[in-house]
Amino acid sequence: MVIVKKILLRSILAALFLFVSVHSASALEVGDKAPDFELDSTKGGKLKLSSLRGKTVLIQFYVSDFDPT
Repeated sequence: MVIVKKILLRSILAALFLFVSVHSASALEVGDKAPDFELDSTKGGKLKLSSLRGKTVLIQFYVSDFDPT
């Protein structure tokens, strides 16, 4: 169950990262609600961000291939 939750969270983060990457940074302001998006669930079917309303959703951004040069 923990592995499924980790995979689901990574999928949500990837989808959110792609959405933010496509839209300009000025499109969202601090305090704005995250835009709703939908992705495939690890259990089959679809999962929408709005279906998690009222639950804690952690969004973590990181770079795994950082090159400061």
